[in-house]
Amino acid sequence: MSRLFRTWVVLAAALLLVVPASASAASPRVAALQVALRHHGVYSGTVDGVSGPATAAALRRFQARRGLSADGVVGPRTRRALGALGRHPIGSRPLRPGHSGWDVAALQFALAVKGFPGGPVDGGFGARTAAAVRRVQIYAGLPADGVAGPATMAVLRRPGPATPPLRMPIAAPIGDRYGPRGNSFHAGLDFPAPAGTTVRAAASGRVTYAGFATGWGLVVTVDHGGWKTRYAHLSRATVSPGEAVSAGERVGLVGATGFATGPHLHFEVVVRGANVDPARGL
Repeated sequence: MSRLFRTWVVLAAALLLVVPASASAASPRVAALQVALRHHGVYSGTVDGVSGPATAAALRRFQARRGLSADGVVGPRTRRALGALGRHPIGSRPLRPGHSGWDVAALQFALAVKGFPGGPVDGGFGARTAAAVRRVQIYAGLPADGVAGPATMAVLRRPGPATPPLRMPIAAPIGDRYGPRGNSFHAGLDFPAPAGTTVRAAASGRVTYAGFATGWGLVVTVDHGGWKTRYAHLSRATVSPGEAVSAGERVGLVGATGFATGPHLHFEVVVRGANVDPARGL
């Protein structure tokens, strides 16, 4: 084993033992286990990296079904029984498109909690995971090759950016919060509100986008100099690209466009390419 590869293994293992600041009990190792248990139909909870009663019960249920000792310990026999999603220990290889396994699921979860969600946390390194890796690399000024090697893993060990101070973008209570949702990651805050409710800029800046985007529906993006805010699922945008806006100025109206099941504002904050929890700035 080369010295470089040994160093990479240490960095990768250290990364995945780091406790995310936004979810103090979360672990990519536990998230990888939850992904494997979901695949085998014994766990239906959220892939949140939290080793709680539901995860422990699912693990014991899986072990019992496979004729293993239901001790709740992920030992070698349990890992083999989990199949493809139990293979490849964390830090055993650089990760690239086409890979699948335990280590890929852990990487996907680590990317998400660091602000670079890339679709479902499912243990398969596809196009969306590669795009998330490239976002990390661009954020850090690395070559954006989409391969999670030593330098990329080192970036993911660092603390993420802080959330800037924000004004409430809408006079409504917070619904769904920032964090894991099912086997994916919700990268913003949802504010359920009646259609037509005013949406306001959370800080002064300049509008860089006002139009339709897949999933988000009608969306407005405001640049604040090094960071931006995004207001999605609108029924109407009341600003245009290039327009300067002040904090508290109206930028649109609540709607249910895009992938929305009802009228609400989906609000995101992105700092130098990394999503951050907006609630920390409100």
